[in-house]
Amino acid sequence: MSELDQEEKEILEAYEAGKLKRTEGAAQIQKRHREYAEAMFRKDARINIRLSSKDLRGLQKRALAEGIPYQTLIASVLHKYVEGRLREADG
Repeated sequence: MSELDQEEKEILEAYEAGKLKRTEGAAQIQKRHREYAEAMFRKDARINIRLSSKDLRGLQKRALAEGIPYQTLIASVLHKYVEGRLREADG
């Protein structure tokens, strides 16, 4: 675990001392956010795509280095692109 900054330490200390209380409606907020997460990560569509053998091998190598299945890597890259979080490297 990474080192906590001062604010995080204060929050942890307050939690451990029992000084924190749930906000009103916390259960509904938590439920709503859980539903958002489930909807975002639901894999309900299937696609077929043709790639060059070289690109597929490259994806498989990178996935192996990351310790994840290559299909998961491809889905992650596509998701980041759609969300606008995949940027072209400056070069």
